[in-house]
Amino acid sequence: MPSLQTALPPELANNVIRLYRECLRRAKYIGHQVELAELHFACFTLENKHNTELVVDMVRQQFKKNMHETDPEKIQKLKDDAARGLINHILYESERISGRKFSKTS
Repeated sequence: MPSLQTALPPELANNVIRLYRECLRRAKYIGHQVELAELHFACFTLENKHNTELVVDMVRQQFKKNMHETDPEKIQKLKDDAARGLINHILYESERISGRKFSKTS
């Protein structure tokens, strides 16, 4: 099965640190968007005040959990999973902004 990372720029896909940083950027963006939506709909409570920190922490935990992995195949799978998450979010945002559907659903 070909790597999903070919859909990302090579300088991002081939470098775990850059992939990690981009995942953190997306996590911060997603958390911020959720907080804005909660403010807009007046449902902002103390329980969901820290969405950004929670989403960022989830990304950090996943990378930290696997930081000592040495198996090249497992590392490739983990990088593909991170790339898949980035690509899915990019598609989601593109669909949201443009109003067009890029993914095919049955």
